[in-house]
Amino acid sequence: MNKTTINEFRILGFENIHSLKTMLFLLFLIIYMLTLFANFTIISFVSISHHMHSPMYFFLSHLSLNDILLSTTIQPEMLQIILREGSSISQAGCFTQFYFFSVPTVNECLLLTVMSYDRYLAICNPLRYSTIMDLKLCILLATFSWVCGLVFAFPHIVLLYKMTFCESNTINHFYCDLPPLLRLSCSDTSASETVNFFNSIPLVFLPFIFISLSYINIIVAILRISTSAGRQKAFSTCSSHLTVVCMYYGTLVFNYVIPSKGHYLGLQKMISVCYTIMTPLLNPLIYSVRNEEIKK
Repeated sequence: MNKTTINEFRILGFENIHSLKTMLFLLFLIIYMLTLFANFTIISFVSISHHMHSPMYFFLSHLSLNDILLSTTIQPEMLQIILREGSSISQAGCFTQFYFFSVPTVNECLLLTVMSYDRYLAICNPLRYSTIMDLKLCILLATFSWVCGLVFAFPHIVLLYKMTFCESNTINHFYCDLPPLLRLSCSDTSASETVNFFNSIPLVFLPFIFISLSYINIIVAILRISTSAGRQKAFSTCSSHLTVVCMYYGTLVFNYVIPSKGHYLGLQKMISVCYTIMTPLLNPLIYSVRNEEIKK
């Protein structure tokens, strides 16, 4: 039996929102504008303020740039999907969106890992901190994170272009992600699933373990500080980062571990909103609220 090859996808977005689409459009538009404003503000502060020329703020500016890329990849297209209650996208456009979604997703995992290492050195090895975490190492670590994002996302695109998509062309999501694309393929998807599994080890699980070990050492070091004021000051320097790590990894892991069929699809969309839309907005706000330099 002949099968029709699909060269265009239809993204459903959020279903049954007829009476709410205008309100949702305005809400997500405001969130997108605030996200751009907040993250560009962080980058501007780090660039122009001499008091913020330190490794922590250097990595924070890269995190803000990464969040701008993530938001811009997802939200403009999502706003169109909300207004039209679904939208068509070419195969090339879909794969391109997935690639530029994958890059900041990978990069954020690695940047959060680098930032935890920076906090570890600052609190557990303060006397050697400025010697170890110099500008050269900062640039090297940030460049490594971005290059890994660009490189590790590429094999999926190659494999997707080799696949054949037939019968249904409907993506039950609000952007092009790997799991819904693999469900639509009538080719063998084992290669892509294998690449995804092996990529998750160095890009998700090892960074998470490294961050966890770093914070165990940080907490032990903070508890050894004799004064309560000293403990509070030390904890305030890393509490913002720890909050962001818990929020990002919690939603990311939960979304890709739970089943992806039936009534879980709606839940996955909500979780996806958290780390693709809310996290880029909340990151600069979380770092600003507890940071005296940014407040000043």
